[in-house]
Amino acid sequence: MSLRIVSSISEIVDVFEQRGNSEYGGEDVTQIEHALQSATLAESESASAELISAALLHDFGHLIHSLPDDAPDNGIDDFHEAAAAKSLCEVFPDSVTEPIKLHVRAKRYLCTTDKNYFSKLSHASVTSLNLQGGTMSDQELHEFESYTYWQDALRLRVWDDLAKDPKIHTPELSHFIDFLESARN
Repeated sequence: MSLRIVSSISEIVDVFEQRGNSEYGGEDVTQIEHALQSATLAESESASAELISAALLHDFGHLIHSLPDDAPDNGIDDFHEAAAAKSLCEVFPDSVTEPIKLHVRAKRYLCTTDKNYFSKLSHASVTSLNLQGGTMSDQELHEFESYTYWQDALRLRVWDDLAKDPKIHTPELSHFIDFLESARN
């Protein structure tokens, strides 16, 4: 699988325009609806421009691969978090790309450390959790907590989990361009 590296915000917008209306992994929202809801939640909590950008772009990796939308149902982990972080690293600093890279581990962390968290996951998120390694060992917990942006990744994860409501209305992608510009390298 080849990886598309983006070098500008306009390229990111183009990817959303081309692939954003694709299914979001068995959920009732599209990729763009999920991204906009995540970013809107981050903005509503007065997150930094970097974290709002990370919320908007955390699943960008799903938009730049050629796997089918139902890849997890077929036992395939697309490693979208690593793909997104790598694809975006020429445009954004670590404060954007690291929470993106860590958001799957954040789900695993929360499933391990919060006894109520697992019950809040959607069916699709439970399916992907199993592909992504399930709960963490003590060593994995310690390693996760050693990353500079681990707490930002936890915040991002919560917004990610909430951003799956087909009834939520959000601002358009254009609303978030200023945040992306503020967060860029």
